[in-house]
Amino acid sequence: MSLTRRDFATSSALTGAGVALAGSVGALATAPNALASQDHDTDGDEAGRHGGHGGGVGYGPLVPDPAGLLALPAGFSYRVLTHSGRTRLETGEYTPSHHDGTAAFAGPRGRILLVNNHELAGPRDRWAHPVPLTEGLVYDPAAAGGCTVVEVHPGGEVAERVAIAGTATNCAGGSTPWGTWLTCEETEDRAGTDGFTKDHGYVFEVDPEDVRANRDPQPVKALGRYAHEAVVVDPGRGHLYLTEDASGPNGLFYRWAPPKGFRHGRGKLRTLADDAGVLQAPRCFDSGGRFVDDLSRATRIGTVYGVDWIDVPDRDARSVSVREQFGAGEVTRARKLEGMWWGDGGAYVVSSYARDESPEQHDGQVWFYDPRRRTLTLKVLLGVGPGLCAGGAFDGPDNITVSPYGGLVIAEDGDGVQHLFGATDSGRTYPIARNELNIGTEEEPEYSEFTGVTFSPDGRTLFANIQTPGIMLAVTGPWKRQRRG
Repeated sequence: MSLTRRDFATSSALTGAGVALAGSVGALATAPNALASQDHDTDGDEAGRHGGHGGGVGYGPLVPDPAGLLALPAGFSYRVLTHSGRTRLETGEYTPSHHDGTAAFAGPRGRILLVNNHELAGPRDRWAHPVPLTEGLVYDPAAAGGCTVVEVHPGGEVAERVAIAGTATNCAGGSTPWGTWLTCEETEDRAGTDGFTKDHGYVFEVDPEDVRANRDPQPVKALGRYAHEAVVVDPGRGHLYLTEDASGPNGLFYRWAPPKGFRHGRGKLRTLADDAGVLQAPRCFDSGGRFVDDLSRATRIGTVYGVDWIDVPDRDARSVSVREQFGAGEVTRARKLEGMWWGDGGAYVVSSYARDESPEQHDGQVWFYDPRRRTLTLKVLLGVGPGLCAGGAFDGPDNITVSPYGGLVIAEDGDGVQHLFGATDSGRTYPIARNELNIGTEEEPEYSEFTGVTFSPDGRTLFANIQTPGIMLAVTGPWKRQRRG
């Protein structure tokens, strides 16, 4: 049933100027560029001048790392779990490079199982450390990407193995309520491109515990073929929500509705017919009933858009990319749709930035989709800022997780130095970590993005990756419940 513009306008008026804040995370910011103006990453006396730790938000200024890898607040420490080109898999090969989306699962006998994407595009010979082609776990032997499972034992021992290989540009992905990982290919390459033997641009289900369940990997074609970024599952309704990181035109936020009678569970997605269920894209409108062509149009925190869902004509994009199958005025787009996380009864969705290709510019948005009300609410907005340095504003949000200590933890993929930063329920932000590994030169330093931010099942350890060269980190310390600020 379509949510009519009249219904939305009426409900918006009743909730107060169209601003509805749902879920325990609440309002995550209160003004444009709010994230760039609170509790910046500063050291020593500068902390007071830039907001610092005086308000009790966060964990204080970051302390430089003598090893030159990861700056953390006082009292926190990190451990390197995997390092591409240094650590090795159980089968002897080096850990693959370019770590991306990650999820943590409770394993047997107190172990933690981390499924880790490796965002490797194109042919295998392009990369020094592609995902090894483990027998029985290969989709396309010409592709370099895939997933590994990192097993952390209670005593601290770490083992790593291949979960799926022969996929391409495995990006953010997402975990499922039934304990599996959905790895997403951020590409539209077809068989014949770069020597590929199969089409790419799909979602694959990966079981972190049962290697046998991952044999003979098959794409879940019902979820469409496009530049997938992330996916979340609505555990109550069974819908899947997916993001597309693409431009020319900008990408889309998708919903997949399962066929009648379908019951989710381990391995069930791969049993679906290629055309099972319905894949849809959003058509948004404001409280006045006006169509919204792009999410960058929202320039105020608390903006609420109603959402109708429009069927995708050809989800496998046999001749035209999915996002190009819609004309002007048919669907709502957004630039750089990235990470997602299910929490508070809905989906948190990141748009990393918008530039000249979009109606309005920004350095990052976080939206909350409420499936009950069928609305998108703008929770976080980062205004376009100047060139950034170690003490500058946060920008370019990417991977995201809801923190067990309140608010969000966000991985930065922006300009300059890269951070993990937190956002409280009321919009205050604070640094958690800074990447100090310079992969550029002294004259022109360069710092890789953070990816795969996720907490352990017990909430005691924060896992995150430095994408290049590919380092998985475990951060522990005196975590505390964050005040609303």
